[in-house]
Amino acid sequence: MSRMTVHTLHDTLEALGAQARQASHRMAQSSAAQRQRALHALARLLREQSPALQAVNEQEVQRAAANGLQGPMLDRLKLDAKTLQTCAQGCEQLAAMPDIIGQVSGLSQLPSGIRVGQMRVPIGVFGMIYESRPNVTIEAASLSIKSGNACILRGGSEAIESNQALTRCVQQALGEAGLPPEAVQLIPTTDREAVGLLIAMPQWVDVIIPRGGKGLIERISREAKVPVIKHLDGNCHTYVDDPCDLDMALTVVDNAKTQKYSPCNATESLLVAKGVAARFLPRIAQVFAQKGVEMRCCPEAKALLQGVPGAKVVDATEQDWYEEYLAPIISIKVVAGLDQAIAHINHYSSHHTDAILTRDHVHGQRFLREVDSASVMINASTRFADGFEYGLGAEIGISTDKFHARGPVGVEGLTSLKYVVLGEGQTRH
Repeated sequence: MSRMTVHTLHDTLEALGAQARQASHRMAQSSAAQRQRALHALARLLREQSPALQAVNEQEVQRAAANGLQGPMLDRLKLDAKTLQTCAQGCEQLAAMPDIIGQVSGLSQLPSGIRVGQMRVPIGVFGMIYESRPNVTIEAASLSIKSGNACILRGGSEAIESNQALTRCVQQALGEAGLPPEAVQLIPTTDREAVGLLIAMPQWVDVIIPRGGKGLIERISREAKVPVIKHLDGNCHTYVDDPCDLDMALTVVDNAKTQKYSPCNATESLLVAKGVAARFLPRIAQVFAQKGVEMRCCPEAKALLQGVPGAKVVDATEQDWYEEYLAPIISIKVVAGLDQAIAHINHYSSHHTDAILTRDHVHGQRFLREVDSASVMINASTRFADGFEYGLGAEIGISTDKFHARGPVGVEGLTSLKYVVLGEGQTRH
């Protein structure tokens, strides 16, 4: 269904919320073995139904392209065999991970005789709002299952049929494991009003997780009546330090920027220490020129790149240092050294992912301590900032907030802690 009356839409969301809340209680009571069976069943179904899922998705991709969708948004809509295989592997990786639900940590005995610790428990029900990427349906569902939660999903209108087909796989897998199919539900309408209702249902939804453009996330942050786990954008930096292995830096910077332009963990800004700039910048500019990457440069970087054949070099504006391009464009600045690099990143960064390429151990450790971002790296591509690459099985999103979760949000980010007290009849004096 595409559009509903306001009354019908409200009733639909209320019904989904009530079913999710009831399912969340059963998921919290479920065994680790049941949740593991559901994840293995989902991996199997994704592989078995891969051709049919791709066929549904291909129709949506063609329709979206005909309607003018292009660039990163169209790229994110595609659900090919490799993407489905990655989703299936993510389910299996999650299934193999230790179960953390019900774990008690920090148990200590106090002078009164009571023992106090903390138990990890599911959050309950989360709402997921996302654009384009249908693979997020599986990432959200698999993490919801592993963490013993229920979820309500609202994907982009351009992927409604792909998301419906994927949700049917999830619900079949839940049923095979003896778990409630209502633990993962997809809002069955493309009506934008559904988002406004979902984010204002604290009686049914415990947290909202948006994944999409900055406008969507800003709106949800502003209007939500339940907590939000989010990041607004991914202005990620790679800093080439002095001293540095410049051959390594060439490979890593190329990967961080050009391996894929559309993800939020692609490097958007390149900082280069003055001491290596003359040797490094012309080399990376040759790579960027061959791949059609436009370079928006500070005056010093521009002067070093003027003679590079085919290089697209333009003057950077102040706004360029803040920008998330999601395109073959990168901002480039020559900095005096580590101090200026850290100061620049902390000022302009979106606090998502930032990396230093260096041979100086002290510089690397300072960068780790002083750069205020959700992921900070030494001698690695920013493209690794991902739940699957971090061994989390999958991710629900990346958080640049400092409470409750930060960085790629996996199973642990979808849980909470409650205090547990073990006594033997003690009373307080």
